[in-house]
Amino acid sequence: MEMLEIVKKAAEALEDKKAEDIKVIDIREVSSIADYFIIANGSNQNQLSAMQDAVDEALYKSGLHARQVEGNQNSTWILIDYNDIIVHLFSKEDRLFYDLERIWKDGKIIEL
Repeated sequence: MEMLEIVKKAAEALEDKKAEDIKVIDIREVSSIADYFIIANGSNQNQLSAMQDAVDEALYKSGLHARQVEGNQNSTWILIDYNDIIVHLFSKEDRLFYDLERIWKDGKIIEL
């Protein structure tokens, strides 16, 4: 399965959990740490945890396993590293504060 198809599956899983403002950034041309960032926010910690579980299940079914997870059920920022795909799940406030879209503005926003 092509990597972009897997990214779409992750975004769909986030949509199913009512994630807000889902963005996919293609960073292949600007970084060697990954190919894609998926960024989304939720309204509370329970939703962030549900979003994490949904993405993990969707990518597991696509043959990807999380290499590392930062954050827990009490976190307002969860980072899930799948090697070529890195998923960032934020509270609204943390997303505004860290503003990853600005930091990675040299990447290409992918419309799904």
